[in-house]
Amino acid sequence: MPYVNIKVTDEGVTTDQKAQLIRGVTDLLREVLGKAPDSTYVVIDEVPLTDWGVGGVNVTEYRARRAATE
Repeated sequence: MPYVNIKVTDEGVTTDQKAQLIRGVTDLLREVLGKAPDSTYVVIDEVPLTDWGVGGVNVTEYRARRAATE
């Protein structure tokens, strides 16, 4: 019974994109590990940019710093 947790930033991921992720991960587990789709669980969590950190700061700050150096 595989459980996969996908975390993405909350930047407008559509219902269709989420469905594609769920379908793709389920298919991959079936193809690679032989896992039954009806026992495969996929959860997608949307995380606010202020709660997602990279380089010691949240993503909003990180992107602002990168943009300032480009």
